[in-house]
Amino acid sequence: MPRPFPGIDSMKRLRIKRYLFTGLLTFIPLWVTWVVFKFVLSMLAGIGTPLASALLATLSSGSPLAGVVLNNAWITFVIALLLTLGVLYILGALANRVIGQRLIDGFDALLARIPLVQTIYGGTKKLMAVLQQKPSGVQRVVLVDFPRKGMKVVGFVTRVMTEEGTGREMAAVYIPTTPNPTGGYLEVVAVDELTPTDWTMDQAMAFIISGGAVAPDTLPASPVVSRELARDSE
Repeated sequence: MPRPFPGIDSMKRLRIKRYLFTGLLTFIPLWVTWVVFKFVLSMLAGIGTPLASALLATLSSGSPLAGVVLNNAWITFVIALLLTLGVLYILGALANRVIGQRLIDGFDALLARIPLVQTIYGGTKKLMAVLQQKPSGVQRVVLVDFPRKGMKVVGFVTRVMTEEGTGREMAAVYIPTTPNPTGGYLEVVAVDELTPTDWTMDQAMAFIISGGAVAPDTLPASPVVSRELARDSE
């Protein structure tokens, strides 16, 4: 016997699919935010874990009851995170003072005597300093053809060099990955092949972490297209 309203079941299935899809779209940004946030928190807590463990061990030896109460992974995580944030705050406060800057300079000079450590530490520190300053003559945030012509990625210019023989200006461009920008690639690209943008670092990072969802409505034209448009207008 045929059903009196055969379209009702299809409407219910369509509604269920729509709700599931809407729920998925609502959940994905929260999930990506949590993954990045968890990665940063875990990294910070991992730095302070040895100090937190030593502190909890000292409290446990003085008060067994406190040791039982504090013997929890979450408590250790929170204490380690707070200790790391406190140390970073104190370090930042010292770095903005003359005495603290002298201590940091002395620490840098000490690490400079260790070849392998200086290579890693010095290179990372220079990268952080470069990203905080605007380059001369070249925009910081650019678009690069990667991994092939016709495909663009966002990159950060970290240095401009001169190619021997040709005299061309070559830019070292760091290309971060999505949604975790702490990993990426290093490309050496001719400056005249870069597509400059007027994006700030914050706008570029939001574009990368969001997978392109947070982006301007227009993109700058590549140098080749710009030259062709200028030639056609003459």
